This record gives sequence, structure tokens and C-alpha cells, in this order.
Amino acid sequence: MKRIGILTSGGDSPGMNAAVVTAARSAALFEMDVIGVKRGYNGLIIGEDNDTKGMMALDLETVLDIADQPGTFLRTARCIEFLNPDVRAKAAKRLNSLGIEGLIVIGGDGSFNGARALCNLGIPCIGIPGTIDNDLAYTERSLGYDTAVNVCINSVRQIRATSRSHDRVAVVEVMGRHCGDIALRTAMCTGAEQVIVPEMSWNVHQLADRINDLKEKGDTRATIIVAEGVYKNQSMENFNAFELLSSYDKNYYLTHSPNEPMNSHLLAHVLRVLAPGCEARSTVLGYTQRGSAPYAYDAAFAFEAGHLAAKLLHSGISEQVIGIKNGKVFYMPIREALDMKPTFDTAMYSLVNSL
Repeated sequence: MKRIGILTSGGDSPGMNAAVVTAARSAALFEMDVIGVKRGYNGLIIGEDNDTKGMMALDLETVLDIADQPGTFLRTARCIEFLNPDVRAKAAKRLNSLGIEGLIVIGGDGSFNGARALCNLGIPCIGIPGTIDNDLAYTERSLGYDTAVNVCINSVRQIRATSRSHDRVAVVEVMGRHCGDIALRTAMCTGAEQVIVPEMSWNVHQLADRINDLKEKGDTRATIIVAEGVYKNQSMENFNAFELLSSYDKNYYLTHSPNEPMNSHLLAHVLRVLAPGCEARSTVLGYTQRGSAPYAYDAAFAFEAGHLAAKLLHSGISEQVIGIKNGKVFYMPIREALDMKPTFDTAMYSLVNSL
């Protein structure tokens, strides 16, 4: 190959820039030009044949300036239009017209499905897992996960310091719509007394009982780590926070709606009612988990994965995704990787919630 492209898709994750840098430097080693595609798959479909709108050349001077930057220099966005087969065909035609013979895709399962579709249209693709949720079953770690966990750990430790000072319960929400890995790992590393994840059913009353039990044992500043996706769990369907809080505060209805969705702030409010004497406070860590420069583990993975992706395309190997197994970087077919179902460490989950 003489020219390859690279894009970042889906949610940004720490280490994406580092992977782009190494892929570009490795491509130069193999005498291949690199074109950066802006805003994920959107950059493939906003221009016409033979023009580079939505793209940019990644030369040495450009990539060296972004190595340590958090976020993604190429920008990222979801592209609903790419689900349309006609749109994908247009993207493949455009890549061919520009002489882009292969594509490196950094993202999650949705991004990999797009890469698989392009492979079916004759565009060789290699995927690098870039999602802080760590929800790809084929790999032990995805790019950005370790950094996100470290950011959460540092934040929770600071929050726990204030919890100790004021004897308050802390409800800390971390990212994870469908996967509780960040929440569980954060809880394990900070000594949190409770973790709630999307994979496991939970009950507000049981949570309040846990807080009351801890208080009787002398723990008045428990920390509850909550993954953002837990409020849609089926076990929460019959719980009516508005009804509970209105019975406690007759004026509650004046400032709140019966249709208000459960969130970390509301959960803390509920706990203050169900666990008398519990001064619960909530904190949402949000995008802070994504906005850090990569820690050592992610930076090293980005280095290996970026080089391997360029090497595979140079060697004529396509339709693969890169991951980590037993601590070693490896690659496997996209189809097989996407067919694997994620698992959750229920034993560790039970241990955290029982200590």
C-alpha cells in the first residue's frame, strides 16, 4: 500500500491521539502516506470523489504536536447515516478515488461494525479498541479504560476525604451505560462500600438498608459508586421517587415533576429519606474521565496497537481488530470479535458489596 487512512469514531478516549501518532510514524517507516479522516465516518461522506474535504494529511510535524494531547485531534462523532448501505458504498468509492488503500478505525463496537461493512466493500480495515467503558468482550482492556479508572480513583479519594471530615455518604456517578467495569474497578481501588452496575439488579431500599447497617457498625461516610446506566435497570421500574419524596416533603411537587428520571442527585435525596441521619451528597464525574492524557498503560497499548495496525495493512492483512490477551497485544478477525459476548465479574462485585 502507498496510502492509508485513519479515523477515530464514537466517544473519545484517552490514548486515541497516541495511537494515531504511532500509526502515522509507523506508516512512514513503511513508506506509506497517511490521511486523517475528521469526525469519524462523517469525514468519509461529506465530500465528493477526488476531493479531501473532511480529511487532512498527517505528516511528521502534525503528529508530533498531538502525541500528548487528551481527546482526539481528528475529532469524533457518531454517524447514523453510515448505517445506510448506499452511504457506505459512497464512502468506499470515495476512498478508492483518493487512492486510500486501507483504513485504521479507532473506536468501539459500532465503529467496528462500520469497518466490517467497508471490508465487505473491498476496503481493508484494521480496528483498534477505543472506548473507556471496556465493553468489548474479545479484549481484556480497551484504549482509555485504564486512564478513565485512574481519573475516577483520584476523584473518589478526594471525595472520600471530605466524606470523612463531615460524616457524609457520597454517591459518585461514573461512566458506563451498559458496562460496569469502570465502576467496579474504581470501587475496588478506593475501598468504596457499595457499587451499582447495569449488569446486576439493585433496589433502593436494599441500598438504604446497607447504609443503615454500615452506620450501625460505625461507618458514617460510605461511598457508593454508580455506573451511569443503572437507572434504566428493570429492577427500578416499580420505584416511584416522586411519590416517596412527596410524602416526606409536602412541597416537593412544587419544584419537581412526577416524570423526573432517576439520577445520582435524586438517588442521594432518596437515601436521605430512607436512611435517617444519612447526609448523602452526589457527584457526577462525567467527561473528566475522558479528558485526561493517557496514563502509562494506555500510552503503551496505543504505541503497540498503532504500530501493529500499520504493519498489518502494509503486510496485506485486513479485517482484523487489535486487543490484549494475557497482557499481550494480539489481533483477531473483526467478525469473531464482534460475536463474542461480554462477561462481568460477579464474584468481585459481591465481594465489594459485602465488605
